[in-house]
Amino acid sequence: MPKVQDSIEVQVPVQQAYDQWTQFEDFPKFMDGIQSVLQLDETHVQWVAEIGGATRQWTTEVTEQKPDEKIAWKTIDGEVKNDGVVTFEQVGANQTRVNVEMDVEGESTMENVAGELLGVVKDQVHGDLERFKELIEKRGEATGAYRGTVQDGEAQ
Repeated sequence: MPKVQDSIEVQVPVQQAYDQWTQFEDFPKFMDGIQSVLQLDETHVQWVAEIGGATRQWTTEVTEQKPDEKIAWKTIDGEVKNDGVVTFEQVGANQTRVNVEMDVEGESTMENVAGELLGVVKDQVHGDLERFKELIEKRGEATGAYRGTVQDGEAQ
C-alpha cells in the first residue's frame, strides 16, 4: 500500500492547529476533492470525495487521539482505504509543525500498480496542507475543538 508523508509549519500555537484539525466537517474548506465529511460520533467519520472524476465514499474510525499531539485513523468501510496519523509538534511559541502520514489504496489494482495513485495523493496532501496553513493563519482561531482522548478506537 503506498505511503505518503508530508509536513508543514503553521504560524499558530499547537493547540489552535490541533483544535482546527479536530473539526472534521470543515475539511472540505481546505481538502481539495473532499465533497463532504460527516462526523457520525466521537470516533466515526463518513467521507465523500471526487477521485479521478468518480464519487467515492468511505468511513473511518479514529483509533487514537491525544489533544495537541496526535490523531490516528483507519478505514473501516467503503471504496477507498485511507489509514493514517497526523501529529502536531510545537516548534516555537506560535509555530507548529503538522505532520501527515497516510497509507492509501485505490479501488482498482491497476490504479495502485500504475503508481498513479501515489503521485496524485502526494500532490493532494501537499496542497491540502498548504490550504490548511492559509485557513488557520487567516482565521486567527479554530472554528471549534474536540479535546477528548481516544484509545484503541474508544473515546475516553
